[in-house]
Parts: sequence; C-alpha cells; structure tokens
Amino acid sequence: MSEDWTPFSYIVVNLARQIRPGEVTFSGVNSTPAMLACLLAKRAYDFHFTYLNVAGGVEPMPQKIPHSSSDPAIVAGSPAIFANEDFYDLCARGGIDLVFLGCAQIDAEGRTNVSAIGSWHSPKVRLPGGGGAAVMMPTAKRVATWRTEHSPRTLVEKLDFVTAAGNMAAVVTPLAVFQRRSGRFALESWNPQVTLDEVVQRTGFKFDARNAVPTPPATRRENTALGSLDPNGEFAAELAG
Repeated sequence: MSEDWTPFSYIVVNLARQIRPGEVTFSGVNSTPAMLACLLAKRAYDFHFTYLNVAGGVEPMPQKIPHSSSDPAIVAGSPAIFANEDFYDLCARGGIDLVFLGCAQIDAEGRTNVSAIGSWHSPKVRLPGGGGAAVMMPTAKRVATWRTEHSPRTLVEKLDFVTAAGNMAAVVTPLAVFQRRSGRFALESWNPQVTLDEVVQRTGFKFDARNAVPTPPATRRENTALGSLDPNGEFAAELAG
C-alpha cells in the first residue's frame, strides 16, 4: 500500500525501478541506496541485468549486506573482479547502460555538484569531489541519482559549482521521482503521502508536472526483497537520521 512508503523504501524501490532488462548497471562510491536498489532488483524482478559495483564486484551475491557501497564484502560471490580503471574504460566505450552516482546538489538540467557549497574560493562546505562522475556522466547511456533531502538547497535552479554534467536521466527523493525530458527534469510521480503542491514548494527549480501521477505502491516482491536486505531496519534508520 502506498501509505506504507517510508523515505528509505521510497528511494530504494524507485531507484530499482530505473533498471531495465538486459542492462549493465553500475553503482558508485558512497552509494548505499543505489547498491541496495540493485540488490533489490536482483531479488524482486524476473528480468536479467548485469550488476557491477565500485568495490569491484561483478554480479555479487553477498551473504551480509555491508553498510558501505565500497566495502569489499559487497564483492562476495562475484565470478570476476574489476579494477576502477576498468569500469571507467568500459563506460567510456559505451558499455554501461545505467550508472547510479550520488550528489550534493542537482539542477533542473541534471548537472551535479559534489565539490563545494558556496564560493569555490571560500566555500561554506568543501565536498569530497567528483571521483569518476566527470567521466561517467557524459559516457554512460543513462545516469540516475538521489537525494535524501528534498529541499530548495539540494534541488536547485543554479549550482554553486558544476562538478559533472551529461546523461542524467532521473533523480529520486523521498517525495518524488523526476525524469529528464528535452534537457530538463519533469515530474514523473510523487509520493502519495505528500501533495503535489508540497513537491512544488520544496523544489528549487521549476518543473513540468502535467503528466505526473502518484507513485504506484511497492509490490509485494519489492517489499519482501527490501525486508530481506534490511531485516533489522539498520539502513532505514541511517537514512532517517
């Protein structure tokens, strides 16, 4: 039921729904929600896709889900291990269909900032930097991101700094799912626990909502898969915190 959505389940399930049959999908560093989304899709959906992760795993089958997407535990069960440079090379050659990359800020055109908040020369916050984003965003066929905070300071009209730009396709927050169309984000669906007006008020950029609908509820298989990945609610508590 839609009323059972939590911020955690909404983000992870709707990230998983970005994956398409037959794709090669990659989750990056500091990307625990995306890692969980890929593992959820493996358990909840009947179609095949190839999952690669930044720790080096190829089609991993971990017995215990680590709290860091870079933990070597996530490579358990992998038939092969990739080095980081191999991921970048594969992506640059057009071999990765969907990349999940995190961000601090994102604008209406799908550009991201993970470098600095405020002036570059005297920032309020110095962020960790782009890592592979500048390589993977323009070369992956599609990129999806998420923000655990849906506010005008995270979904912005103008970035404080442009770290990466390219083939951003979707952004998921606890309130909504946006898809990029004709170069700009449009609202695909919103969490039925909030109003469309609340999504508008809490988004820093203007967006087209003409075809938006309430987000379909999680299926039984999606809920079961998510429960198996987070049986004690530890990941959900971390996101809520």
